[in-house]
Amino acid sequence: MITPHADDQPVVPTPMAVPRGSSTVLRIVLGAQLRRLREHRGITLEEAGNAIRASHSKVSRMELGRVSFRIRDVADLLTLYGVTSEDEREPLLSLVEKANLTGWWHNYNDVLPNWFETYVGLEESATGIRNYEVQFVPGLLQSEGYARAVVQLGFPSASREELDRRVRLRMARQRLLRGSAPPHLWAVLDEAVLRRPLGGVQVMCEQIDHILTALELPNVTVQIVPFSVGGHAAAGGPFSILRFAQPDLPDVVYLEQLTSAVYLEKRDDVDSYLEVMERLCIEAEPVTRTREILLGIREELSGKR
Repeated sequence: MITPHADDQPVVPTPMAVPRGSSTVLRIVLGAQLRRLREHRGITLEEAGNAIRASHSKVSRMELGRVSFRIRDVADLLTLYGVTSEDEREPLLSLVEKANLTGWWHNYNDVLPNWFETYVGLEESATGIRNYEVQFVPGLLQSEGYARAVVQLGFPSASREELDRRVRLRMARQRLLRGSAPPHLWAVLDEAVLRRPLGGVQVMCEQIDHILTALELPNVTVQIVPFSVGGHAAAGGPFSILRFAQPDLPDVVYLEQLTSAVYLEKRDDVDSYLEVMERLCIEAEPVTRTREILLGIREELSGKR
């Protein structure tokens, strides 16, 4: 946090390193620190906008990490906020270049909508990812054949080239599970996800094998909510919760819609979803039964070939 000197001048902390250096997260961190400095000095968004020859809405977007930063703008804002010491300015100014770097996912801009680009950037820097799914296997656990079936379902008129790129993007996202300092993925799947033979029986058997292989990773946990539970806590549908090591970043709840997404980070909203997730984990079969259940469903599917 930013604390005042005895002369009421703010102290700017050196930003913590962010796992995997996602530019999405760095923009949010930089924006949050600029917002704290502005609020500490009692400066309005309009006044900040005037200082950088822009509108108050641009300053607001900067503080939310939704736009790229210019060194000149950040330098002018720091001066306005009373941060004049080079030792205090340098840590924040050094973040600008890193925050403006493009991530590997920008190579897929032709098939990556803006609303999902934010999620991929957050996913890259998360230390914990919790998913609840009622229809599809989570993207980070999808086999290539299953991913292709899901993409074809969502984009029935897409060309072969577009389908291939969308599948490659999904497969590329999975590298983070096997990278250095990977996040802990904890997925809770409704039994219907595994019973629905998307892409056919063969594809679904390969998908179950893919999950079984992922379970060998120490950072992957999967639970299954059986049909016998009946109604359960997450009647509202699938959601994800992302957690970060960086203290400037709150937990984020991600709700995907057909052509857009909602990101929730207010404490009350996040707490509500965390409570639902905890109840789902209690209602689901214990982790120790996951492999047994998957093998049983796979055997049933194999008998239908």
